[in-house]
Amino acid sequence: MKIEISQQVRAEAVASIQRYFEENLPEPIGNLPAGMLFDYFVEEIGPLIYNRAIADAQARLAMRVSDLNGELFADEFQYWPQVDAKRKTRRR
Repeated sequence: MKIEISQQVRAEAVASIQRYFEENLPEPIGNLPAGMLFDYFVEEIGPLIYNRAIADAQARLAMRVSDLNGELFADEFQYWPQVDAKRKTRRR
């Protein structure tokens, strides 16, 4: 699956790469090389991060689904027990 990134987000990412180089490395990086580096990371490293996020989401959903009974279970036939309990508290 190809990761689609808007032009605005790509421009912000390229600017961030350039700033990182300026502040942390001895040589600055131009716009074209920063863009190429970004494209490389998106194509090469992006799927790794994407797949990990999907796996994390699947694990979270599986955990929630496995506990659906605990999360959403509703006791059946509770009208009369509730009415009886209310009557008992009124009589006291």
